[in-house]
Amino acid sequence: MDRKALITWGGWDGHEPDKVAALSKEILLAEGFSVEVYDTLECFADGEALKAYDLIVPVWTMAQIEKQFVINVSEAVSHGVGLAGVHGGMCDAFRDQTLWQFITGANWVSHPGGADVTYDVNILNSSSPLVAGIKDFSVTSEQYYLHVDPGNDVLATTTFPTVNWYHTPNGVVHMPVAWTKRWGLGRVYYNALGHQAETISSGPAREMIRRGLVWASEGRKAATDAGETHDMYASDLNNHG
Repeated sequence: MDRKALITWGGWDGHEPDKVAALSKEILLAEGFSVEVYDTLECFADGEALKAYDLIVPVWTMAQIEKQFVINVSEAVSHGVGLAGVHGGMCDAFRDQTLWQFITGANWVSHPGGADVTYDVNILNSSSPLVAGIKDFSVTSEQYYLHVDPGNDVLATTTFPTVNWYHTPNGVVHMPVAWTKRWGLGRVYYNALGHQAETISSGPAREMIRRGLVWASEGRKAATDAGETHDMYASDLNNHG
């Protein structure tokens, strides 16, 4: 059976959400996915329908979303649907929805120096196939400073400060660029690159994202094979923040 992916795009035009969505679709089609693309968040309205996908790819910088839609995504991912995205399209989305930030593993707070900063992406020593064989590389783009979940499994970092600013007196900070995490049975992948589609359209950045998309889509099978069930992580408590 074909793997099914849902891509939804919108929000701030400066991040070229239509082009990033098209690039994500191109990658997934080459990997044998059937792909549905929407330019509305109404595709999150049916929580049960979301559970039929293998992967959700959000491409929404800033914007606003109904809280129930975020809950629907949370439940879908907790049942094994993958969630994967890049840059502001996933971790600077829906700033007033803290559940979204909890699921994705971070929220954006700054990019000192703007879009023309040249910086290194440092691949961490890891047994993860998501970075195997990929060497450190440089990009010229926005360098994301994020408030990051300590539970993330970090795959790559970048070093601050690159540009002198008010954060400089705090000294050297190794900021995560790419990571994975779990949400119930689901897998979550994030990569901070992708201010413009061109930044991630080729080279090691594209390869990292390709692997991340595929990896996230395989969470349900991996959890089932490991004997995990949704009930292992579910709670009957109503107040989760």
